[in-house]
Amino acid sequence: QLQLVESGGGLVQPGGSLRLSCAASGFTLDYYKIGWFRQAPGKEREGVSCISNGGSTRYADSVKGRFTISRDMAKNTVYLQMNSLKPEDTAVYFCAATSAMREFRNLCATIRTIYGQWGQGTQVTVSS
Repeated sequence: QLQLVESGGGLVQPGGSLRLSCAASGFTLDYYKIGWFRQAPGKEREGVSCISNGGSTRYADSVKGRFTISRDMAKNTVYLQMNSLKPEDTAVYFCAATSAMREFRNLCATIRTIYGQWGQGTQVTVSS
């Protein structure tokens, strides 16, 4: 059974850092792309970053230079390191997995509809 479990959210002051984790079970990251998405109250879920099954990464313009996605294949876990956090980063953060286009190992996209497996989300609040 495919499962994703996020952790690491919390309350942080502006300018602070958090590291989110997405632990995958029931499948291997070598065949799946992982995306991070976020949803703020009253807003649509938006893509933040993704990592392909080959390890290539992409970022939304709003987080480029501040967030870093990475993975530990031995732990089957994907991380999102978030630095220089801003109040507008406040949202519930979700990780998601897709096996779509897995033959293209260096390609990933934060297109919500291609992701079929989702975690339960973790709250990130940036406030003083």
